[in-house]
Amino acid sequence: MKALAALAALVLLSPAAGAADTGTHRTGSCAPHRALLFCEDFERLPAGGASSMAWGIDTRNGTLTVERPARGDKVLHVRTRDNGRAFLTVHDLAVPGDRLYGRMLVRVAAFPTAPDWAHFTLVEATGTGSAEVVRPLGGQWVPPAGRALWGIGADGGPTGDWTDWQESAPAEAGRWQCVEWLLDRDGNRVLVWLGDPATPALSVSERDHGGADVPFVLPDVTTVKVGWQLYQGGTTPAGFDVWIDDVALAPHRLGCAPD
Repeated sequence: MKALAALAALVLLSPAAGAADTGTHRTGSCAPHRALLFCEDFERLPAGGASSMAWGIDTRNGTLTVERPARGDKVLHVRTRDNGRAFLTVHDLAVPGDRLYGRMLVRVAAFPTAPDWAHFTLVEATGTGSAEVVRPLGGQWVPPAGRALWGIGADGGPTGDWTDWQESAPAEAGRWQCVEWLLDRDGNRVLVWLGDPATPALSVSERDHGGADVPFVLPDVTTVKVGWQLYQGGTTPAGFDVWIDDVALAPHRLGCAPD
């Protein structure tokens, strides 16, 4: 994997309305930890202010704000309108070996219920050696199921634009949830855990995925984006609010229990 370069600066955008917190969540996970490649718990940043940190930024019809909910410590509030996007990005990752694990806490106020098959992404990874844009955490509003479902997806490569959702992985709004993912170039696997179980809730591999009948090949990941994007216009609701905390990347699984 490529050598680590200087990370870009982030300027946080205009403050947004406060979040009504539903349930508590663990924070402060960025204490010294073995072999972390990246970690951000937002505690060092001024609420609603502007600060320099080791993230880049990618927004369209969206804002990113650090705020303190009614309960708990500081979190990142992602707000978008319609088919907008608002991502924090970490560039020039240096990943030792073939495995890149990620973890974050996330709360989504409401998932889309229109248009049909509305497609959203919360985590995206790109790099060298493969044209695939990998989306380990995302999903769709699935009309036959009558609800939004989590799914792994990809775009930009030979497998096409696809989201491999599962009815056993409903996307639940209004509560904090710990999500973990693995991008494993040995076998070109993507695994997703919801809530720290032993067995992944979602998985795709080189030959078992939702795209065209060609091999799915993971890139040598150098960039990871975390936030929210919805790809179709005319959405219900008209805007989306997402709260994110304790983002970490590492060559080993991090887990959801307190450090």
